[in-house]
Amino acid sequence: MKLHTYLNYGGNCRAAFQFYEQHLGGKILALMTQGEQPGPAQVPAERRNDVMYARLALGGAEIMGSDAPPATFQPMRSAYLSLSLDSNAEAERIFALLAEDGQVFMPMAETFFAHRFAMLRDRFGTSWMILRERAPNA
Repeated sequence: MKLHTYLNYGGNCRAAFQFYEQHLGGKILALMTQGEQPGPAQVPAERRNDVMYARLALGGAEIMGSDAPPATFQPMRSAYLSLSLDSNAEAERIFALLAEDGQVFMPMAETFFAHRFAMLRDRFGTSWMILRERAPNA
C-alpha cells in the first residue's frame, strides 16, 4: 500500500509542478491535459490545456495533481505539505522561493522545536510547512 497526496489547482497545475521540479529538485513523472484524453472534442475549448493528471516525485514521495473546474476550485485549507530540510540555509532558501508572491501565515523563525519553521501558501495555492528540526532533547 502507498499513500499519495493529490492536489487540485485552479488552472496552474503545470506551472506549479514545473516550478517544484526546477526549484525543489522534483521530477515530473507524468502530465496529461484534458485535451489529450480520448474524445477531446467533448472537453470545452477553454479546459483543453488544463491538467487532467500529473505526478511529481519530490523528497522521496510522489505528489499527484490536476486542475479543478473553476466553479469548484478552492485554495488548499487545513492541510500542508511539510518539507524537512537538512540546514538552516536550505530552509531559508526554500522559504524565500515558495513565499514569493504567496501568503505567509507564519514567518521563518526559530522555535522551541525547530531551528527554522515557517508556514505559507505559495503562488500556486499549495500550503507548505518548512521545517529544520532540532534533534530530540537538544
